[in-house]
Amino acid sequence: MYAEHTVPSVRIGQVARETGVTVDAIRFYEKQRLLKRPPRTEGGFRLFSGDDVQRIHFIRRAQHLGFSLNEIRELLILQSGEVATCSHVRDLLTMKLRTVREKIAELQKLENHLAEDLRKCERAARSTCCPVLDEIADANTDH
Repeated sequence: MYAEHTVPSVRIGQVARETGVTVDAIRFYEKQRLLKRPPRTEGGFRLFSGDDVQRIHFIRRAQHLGFSLNEIRELLILQSGEVATCSHVRDLLTMKLRTVREKIAELQKLENHLAEDLRKCERAARSTCCPVLDEIADANTDH
């Protein structure tokens, strides 16, 4: 973890290497106001602090958990301590978990449908027509 007073400001390329995030992604985070506008050198190069690097790591971890940029923005506000956090984070996690469970249920239905179609294909492998293509083509069939 960086200590703000011990880490000199670093350029965007080094931040990208340290965080595993592309330079374009870092610029995008800045445009989306997930990162504060960094100061610039006389030559116009952005200078990032250790706090900025930690914030990028936070953003990436939140994205891996499935949070949208708007949700991450909210988490960053909560992290800054500007509002009471635990109950609000719990509510966000509850909603995210519900969404994930709904997606899992949809994917399980899709998996079952594909497995059934595969069984139909395997049973009809010797036939000249494909029952799955016939079903897909039939506008009246809806799974």
